[in-house]
Amino acid sequence: MKLKAPTICPACLGEYETTRLTCKKCGSELTGKFSGCSFCHLSTEEADFVLAFLKCGGSIKEMERYLSISYPTVKNKLNQITQKLGLSVTNTQEEIKNERLKIIEDLNQGKIDAKKAAQLIKDL
Repeated sequence: MKLKAPTICPACLGEYETTRLTCKKCGSELTGKFSGCSFCHLSTEEADFVLAFLKCGGSIKEMERYLSISYPTVKNKLNQITQKLGLSVTNTQEEIKNERLKIIEDLNQGKIDAKKAAQLIKDL
């Protein structure tokens, strides 16, 4: 099992900084201040979601089937991860309208409850 280095300090919630690298083969070390990769800030769940999205060829519809979750849920998770990675996503008014309609459709079909629908609409 490969362990993932933490990125947040549990004591103060500050961001950890990598200061030492060690070669697995010869043991030589390099010290300094190094920044982590963008994906290092994702939780295991978020990273797994990105991998699933790639596995599904970037298709939100395929993600719905693969994870058995609604279209708005997939879209919202993608937007949250995109924002966490520092990439801005601006939905057009038409996209927001279509997402609201999809949420209402999922609510009417019983795929989500009213509380979830309200949260998804709020997150738009």
